[in-house]
Amino acid sequence: MTSQVSSPAEQADGTDETVVGAQRKPVGAKDVRRLDRVIIRFAGDSGDGMQLTGDRFTSETASFGNDLSTLPNFPAEIRAPAGTLPGVSSFQLHFADHDILTPGDAPNVLVAMNPAALKANVGDLPRGAEIIVNTDEFTKRAMQKVGYATSPLEDGSLDGYRLHPVPLTTLTVEALTEFDLSRKEAERSKNMFALGLLSWMYHRPTEGTEKFLKSKFAKKPAIAAANIAAYRAGWNFGETTEDFAVSYEVAPAATAFPPGTYRNISGNLSLAYGLIAASRQADLPLFLGSYPITPASDILHELSRHKNFGVRTFQAEDEIAGIGAALGAAFGGSLAVTTTSGPGVALKSETIGLAVSLELPLLVVDIQRGGPSTGLPTKTEQADLLQAMYGRNGEAPVPVVAPRTPADCFDAALEAARIALTYRTPVFLLSDGYLANGSEPWRIPEPDELPDLAVRFAQGPNHTLDDGTEVFWPYKRDPHTLARPWAVPGTPGLEHRIGGIEKQDGTGNISYDPANHDFMVRTRQAKVDGIDVPDLEVDDPDGARTLVLGWGSTYGPITAAVRRLRTAGEEIAQAHLRHLNPFPANLGAVLARFDKVVVPEMNLGQLATLIRAKYLVDAQSYNQVNGMPFKAEQLATVLKEAIDG
Repeated sequence: MTSQVSSPAEQADGTDETVVGAQRKPVGAKDVRRLDRVIIRFAGDSGDGMQLTGDRFTSETASFGNDLSTLPNFPAEIRAPAGTLPGVSSFQLHFADHDILTPGDAPNVLVAMNPAALKANVGDLPRGAEIIVNTDEFTKRAMQKVGYATSPLEDGSLDGYRLHPVPLTTLTVEALTEFDLSRKEAERSKNMFALGLLSWMYHRPTEGTEKFLKSKFAKKPAIAAANIAAYRAGWNFGETTEDFAVSYEVAPAATAFPPGTYRNISGNLSLAYGLIAASRQADLPLFLGSYPITPASDILHELSRHKNFGVRTFQAEDEIAGIGAALGAAFGGSLAVTTTSGPGVALKSETIGLAVSLELPLLVVDIQRGGPSTGLPTKTEQADLLQAMYGRNGEAPVPVVAPRTPADCFDAALEAARIALTYRTPVFLLSDGYLANGSEPWRIPEPDELPDLAVRFAQGPNHTLDDGTEVFWPYKRDPHTLARPWAVPGTPGLEHRIGGIEKQDGTGNISYDPANHDFMVRTRQAKVDGIDVPDLEVDDPDGARTLVLGWGSTYGPITAAVRRLRTAGEEIAQAHLRHLNPFPANLGAVLARFDKVVVPEMNLGQLATLIRAKYLVDAQSYNQVNGMPFKAEQLATVLKEAIDG
């Protein structure tokens, strides 16, 4: 879905995590209450369609023009045991009439499809939050399965919330009696009933969802009609039932965005589009060599749909074959990419080292997840930074780039491609599961806003021997970038040797000479150290003495926490790293300006370790490895303690 925004941008007011008072206005028999923001969480079994429900609500919210941020959360098992806590799947959406940065700390509304969903999520709710429960699933057996000795709907444990008991399953089945469906088939549409009810509550558009359902079930028109009927029944239930006396409006966030055409986009989709844009700007075919792995697989799925842009995708038999094919494509003159997550990076490490030795452009996209080993496949983490920096044998330096938001994955892909193509080197792009699956509005850029990534291949001899003979030296370097020439195989006169054994400077011949090896190691390191990256920007309006330094997906929670503190009158500076190797040239000077440096990370302190080692700064780590992103309130508390300490 895309929407046009014509009004100018406004500075964020720092209230993205603050509840603002409601305003009422009567409309017929029911009131409409206006809010500035809402956080909704849909939760149920992994087979209840919570991700689809959340995605559809998000799409309609994006088309309406709200700013938004999402947090899908689902179990690693393909089908966890029904009705159990490990099998709960949820989707959280934060939408507002102003600029926001996170999916929100605590939901205002929880839709719980069964007892497990309620028990797994009720602890995150603030007092006074609304809970919509599917009472049909609160059987004695289902409640005992998750440890409820008595019904939470009747024992008073939910008295602090606004409880809406709704027999979602029964109402859905009744709404679909005219369709030739079994009860089990009809029950599957209860998520659409819930979506219709929430769409009524928050005045979401309906046309897009009905069009989506017709398209999704185009080959099964009866199923499409049943889902649409359930969706409409949910809407009508909200309109007519006395239990929902109030609906809510959240106005479009027109003043939060610069003018342009916007669409809702996830991090993986944004990254895929960025790779396609990079190949077009470089006028090179895009080749992806990949092996499916959560949470990176969606990039493979998306790129496989775009053969019309010269994209070629190869689903290899394993991780090693995937990167081997990609490196071969790089040798052949393609913009080569391999996508994976942490365990796959470990398997690809030898070939990444080969790419360092061959000095060929290759993008290694790592969508980080919880580890070690298989770890937490569907949960987020930032624990691959040191692996990206040092996880190869020998001295094998590789540039590292990290996006900060789902939409920023597009620009990060272009930046990674720029570095790879300009400096003839493999480049790591470190995203993570939070960015990959989360979504936000993205302004679609104009073509003339994209960088020029044009590449010049070697065309002929580039070196003259002492006897006057003109020859091609594959390792003769550009004096500014230290990049070697890129010769496409088959170009007459440019035949040269490749392989993993050390190269002789200039000629590329095999060399075991100690002095040559020392020179080549230092040259490859100097090439990475000399990469042109922008200076680090520091947000410090008040001359603070404490700096919070982040990287990657911590940007949203950190920025929201900083806004909170500044609204409360605290002085704190913020900086966020995109380039992690090499660091920005001014980073040392920036760090030296502050008395305290706090580094929040979803690992045990990997960036802080690098900062302390390189700049001898006593950086304070704040770490979390529970598979979930930071909460803004949590970080605000930590940063306030650092300021006061």
